[in-house]
Amino acid sequence: MTQVKKPNNTFLKNEDSEKVYFSDYDIHLFREGNHFKLYEKMGAHFLNLGSVKGVKFSLWAPNAERVSVIGDFNGWDKTSNLLKVRGDSSGMWEGFIPDIGKGNTYKYHIVSKYNGYEVDKSDPYGFYAEVSPKTASIVWDLDYEWRDEKWMQQRRKTNPFSKPLSIYEVHLGSWRRIPEEGNRFLNYRQIAHLLADYVKRTGFTHIELLPVMEHPFYGSWGYQVTGYFSPTSRYGTPQDFMYFIDHMHREGIGVILDWVPSHFPTDEHGLVYFDGTHLYGHSDPRKGYHPDWKSKIFNHGRNEVSGFLTNNALFWLDKYHLDGLRVDAVASMLYLDYSRRKGEWVANEYGGRENLESINFLKKFNEVVYKNYPGVQTIAEESTAWPMVSKPTYIGGLGFGMKWNMGWMNDTLRYFSYDSVYRKYHHDEITFSLWYSFSENFILVNSHDEVVHCKGSLAGKMPGDDWRKLANTRLFLGYMYGHPGKKLLFMGSEFGQWREWAHEESLDWHLLDYPQHKGVQLWVRDLNSLYRSEAALHGLD
Repeated sequence: MTQVKKPNNTFLKNEDSEKVYFSDYDIHLFREGNHFKLYEKMGAHFLNLGSVKGVKFSLWAPNAERVSVIGDFNGWDKTSNLLKVRGDSSGMWEGFIPDIGKGNTYKYHIVSKYNGYEVDKSDPYGFYAEVSPKTASIVWDLDYEWRDEKWMQQRRKTNPFSKPLSIYEVHLGSWRRIPEEGNRFLNYRQIAHLLADYVKRTGFTHIELLPVMEHPFYGSWGYQVTGYFSPTSRYGTPQDFMYFIDHMHREGIGVILDWVPSHFPTDEHGLVYFDGTHLYGHSDPRKGYHPDWKSKIFNHGRNEVSGFLTNNALFWLDKYHLDGLRVDAVASMLYLDYSRRKGEWVANEYGGRENLESINFLKKFNEVVYKNYPGVQTIAEESTAWPMVSKPTYIGGLGFGMKWNMGWMNDTLRYFSYDSVYRKYHHDEITFSLWYSFSENFILVNSHDEVVHCKGSLAGKMPGDDWRKLANTRLFLGYMYGHPGKKLLFMGSEFGQWREWAHEESLDWHLLDYPQHKGVQLWVRDLNSLYRSEAALHGLD
């Protein structure tokens, strides 16, 4: 029997509350970090209680004195819709608000137990958010009629290690824009058709997207995430992004997404100082503050935090049908002294610099992903000589499927930067990689990180005049496709763009009007065709 006190009151009684909120077993798994469907219960979800329609809210805030839902439906009043904390010390707050629906904006108003701290937070599990610079979450559903059954069935049967993998790395906000309309973004659905056609013409098997999770600072390229469960609203709705992936799959193109489980930004509406404490991070700045990115480091040793991140990975694979996750900044997770001087870090319990908590998190993350989603790939951006990154955990590895070959990238780019007169003195820089090419499941990369911050574009790195620069670009690409390892190329490199990548502008597509740049593009097309058709080039790499 459902009982409503007043139209905007959150306290509803239900005879089967375990179906409505969390069961005791849910809480047990949550505390262990082993509840892998949290995204179906946490956050805002539509719910019918008898004849009453509304939205159920759930939030983890163990150090809160009071939590309320504020939004456009109650005039952002902090007292109208209070949530109720469970009596099991889990720190879980729950409640139901009738008569609100899809499109309503909301935040959580949190009053901490400590120092009278009050703050308005967006939903950590929110499915959709306002367009930046606004920061509220939006009540939304994830209903979508998928049409990629053939792709998904085939993926489960495929051994990705013996198949060609040629990845086109893309930043959705700058791949192509509309200059005639104020240089505006394309939306997910517009990009889907243009990008799929282009990728098919140039022969790539997959695309890899820089992070699309909601991020307030566009200049972070998506790596400063505040909405882990929300595709950025800059380009459309969650259903628009689902359409994007669905269309790629129906065109025979896989989709990999960059994922950032290492750190989070200090924007007030995000995860930082969430309930008046360092809930998601570390209180000690020697462990909890990243000096390079001026961001906070996740506390992977806390079960609820590692569970949040593992759920996030599974969410994108489940609800958005992604084919892989490229894990950003793995090296920063492995070492406690990463980018720190003596005295700025805390050793582990054995006196070493290895981050045991993050290592255990990565192993568990990989195990859970491969158990639940066979056929997908987890890919590590790992820049050190840490052993067995792409080996199974049961033999001591980290459990990733593949690893970026940063050593090959650095050595090869340095070699090609020399004038051809001097290269004979540096042949070791392009032969050394063959010594370790099969020690990991490597991907050869020329990524976004190599075409920014005054490093120059791929073509711009080459010596000589313009003709020689493009000739050397073709030579570099030919060497890359003949070398053991899967392939990844950042957008613009495939036609020899001169200038560095600029995230505020479209690629220089006008260069394709010039035969020398069109020639580079055709060369990449032919290399992809050869790579995909010749088993010797992909079967054992």
